[in-house]
Amino acid sequence: MPDLPGPLAYLLLSWGVITTALIVLLIYRTTLSSKEDDQLYLNKAEASMMGAEQQVIINKLDRLGRPIMWLAALSGILLVASAGVWLWIGLSSF
Repeated sequence: MPDLPGPLAYLLLSWGVITTALIVLLIYRTTLSSKEDDQLYLNKAEASMMGAEQQVIINKLDRLGRPIMWLAALSGILLVASAGVWLWIGLSSF
């Protein structure tokens, strides 16, 4: 494997770390959403316990939205920047 120039290596490494964190958060959100039901049919005895559990899950899903959006945007920006640096290095070596 050829040596990558410094800036490109740092960009690709940071992209890999950010994308890994994004994938972990997406998997976590998927596991949370699988526990959330669209409709709950509860009697009065179950309503307080299960309703509270569902509300906690919904709050966690809502809180995950913003970090996932920012990590996705940052991952895309780093990928485009890496491609740009790679092209710049390639074109400047002609």
